Amino acid sequence: MDAKDSCVAVIFTSTRASDHDEDYALLATQMDELVRLQPGYLNHVSVRDPVTREGITVAYFTDEESVALWGNVAEHAEAQQLGRSTFYSEYAVQVSHVLRSYRFPRVE
Repeated sequence: MDAKDSCVAVIFTSTRASDHDEDYALLATQMDELVRLQPGYLNHVSVRDPVTREGITVAYFTDEESVALWGNVAEHAEAQQLGRSTFYSEYAVQVSHVLRSYRFPRVE
């Protein structure tokens, strides 16, 4: 993503339930690999606090159509269902347009 590029960001915030860590890690790895294959996918970043179990993932796509297509991938839909039933105590999703982005790579 260049500073001049606009795109769509999907912001997923969540709190993990206190169990099923190994199953969650496996599924998260599978989704990480699958999203990279989706048309219109650009990048994503993800972090989680190990104490509070709160996390955020921001995924970037070229357009809203690409986001919708990702939402309809069968394996992703199954993962969402498992998230609701097993892995998360709560989550929220926001979809927004990125008008501009900037980067500052420190050179040492």
